[in-house]
Amino acid sequence: MALSSRIADRVLSLPPALTRDVEVTRGLRVPMRDGIDLIADLYTPRRVPDPPTVLVRTPYGRSGVLAAVLSRPLAERGHRVLLQACRGTGGSGGEFDPYGRERDDGLDTLDWIERHSWSTGPVLVFGPSYLGYAQWAMAADAGDRLAALAPSFTASQFRDQTYLGGSYTLRGCLSWTAMLLRQRDRTLRGRLRALTAGRRLAAAFDRLPLAEADVTATGRRVEWFQRWLAAGEQGDPYWLPDRDHRARVGEVSAPVTLVGGWHDLFLASQLDDYMALRAAGLRPHLTIGPWTHSSPAGFGAALTEALAWFRAAVTGDRGGLRELPVRLYVQGDGGGWRDLPEWPPPGVAPRPWHLHAGGRLAPEPPDASSPDRYRYDPADPTPGVGGPLLGPGAGPKDNRALEARPDVLVYTGEPLAAPVEVIGPVEADIRLRSSRAHTDVFVRVCDVAPGGRSLNVCDGLQRVDPERFPAGPDGVRTVRVRLWPTAHRFGTGHRIRVQVSSGCHPRFARNPGTGEPLATAVRLAAAEQEVFHDPDHPSAVMLPLVIPG
Repeated sequence: MALSSRIADRVLSLPPALTRDVEVTRGLRVPMRDGIDLIADLYTPRRVPDPPTVLVRTPYGRSGVLAAVLSRPLAERGHRVLLQACRGTGGSGGEFDPYGRERDDGLDTLDWIERHSWSTGPVLVFGPSYLGYAQWAMAADAGDRLAALAPSFTASQFRDQTYLGGSYTLRGCLSWTAMLLRQRDRTLRGRLRALTAGRRLAAAFDRLPLAEADVTATGRRVEWFQRWLAAGEQGDPYWLPDRDHRARVGEVSAPVTLVGGWHDLFLASQLDDYMALRAAGLRPHLTIGPWTHSSPAGFGAALTEALAWFRAAVTGDRGGLRELPVRLYVQGDGGGWRDLPEWPPPGVAPRPWHLHAGGRLAPEPPDASSPDRYRYDPADPTPGVGGPLLGPGAGPKDNRALEARPDVLVYTGEPLAAPVEVIGPVEADIRLRSSRAHTDVFVRVCDVAPGGRSLNVCDGLQRVDPERFPAGPDGVRTVRVRLWPTAHRFGTGHRIRVQVSSGCHPRFARNPGTGEPLATAVRLAAAEQEVFHDPDHPSAVMLPLVIPG
């Protein structure tokens, strides 16, 4: 394992190891309160006296990449690591039910750890994505049994990532489902089916009704995918209380460090968790880099931050921690890392950039003008390009081909005489009149370089229905869209651009325009859209500008 360790060190840019001599005890059985056993592997660094214990709970198996880039690097840096497979995965008993049992199973695992002589005190917890959610699920109830948390690229609930802006995140939900099933099927038939996984997944994205998309992608009906389709409302009992832990984030007593990426689909909810910790009077650390969800550099940063955080929690040595709690990477021309006292940072003021006639974008309010029009046809849905995705293709991409489509409106500012820096949450108010009571509004901010390349900075989609967004007497609705938070510097000579459309497929499930239930809708109805930009109906994007001084 020495070669793989050194490769991981280099790829992840990790600090030096204390030892390469790690003992691995495999197949430990950890009993749960309902009588089933979860299986775990224990990594123990030899000749490291009383190493602190790090618990990592995962649905992605106990070998391969997780062992090479997570368990072993932690052990080589002086930690005893218990890598446990969530129920129904990696040889553990029971049925895998996403998010549903992580609280109880995590607490039962802490009980088991504490019964062993090698347990030297409170437990540390680490991991990205689902592994981070598993930390949040048990953290409030664990109390001082946890010494520190280091969740990255994750959130205390996954409900909002499933229904961003009220729209179903089809690509993320279906691709994750297909990946989990491929991972669990080790039969010859399963391995052969994996060869055509990409083609079947692409076909499933276009499948109607959506209730049959899981069969198209995986060859079987998947219960959790069906439940997600049916649980779209915010207060649906499927999510509460077992799968949504946001209400108790402020009760977590262990110190927390959070690492995320500007192009990670969990970032908005992760920042909600940060704000909840701050509202409770706690002092978490927050690091956000120019990373996507699966970025190796992002994972390496998360592991490095966790090592320093754990050392401070266990020994009291804060020498490896930065002075200011927030570190952000400002993207764009002339950006870079900034250390700040808070999120959102002080000295930031939201300023409107208004949509104008003729495809113009400017800070001043609009003059009298006619609305811009486009037709959204769900039979030919507006495609998604880049952005905060779960898998490949995420991040900044050239948007020029997308902006040339007739179903995308584009508003562009003048070349900037001086840099403009935006750091913080971003929102848009779009005045829309639609021929359909049910439709979507997608808004994206781009940075246009002098040569014309248009790179996406942040975006968001809002599903529109007549109850939440009632029309005025003239039929115009005010649709507020929550875009992704960002830190970006638009350089001199660059231009700020805003796109408005009604889809981002297959990242978001297309809106059929009929108001039929998400799972069963098969009829597609095109929408004639009007976007207003006049004094009575101003449309604008609110950019959090950094004010000098």
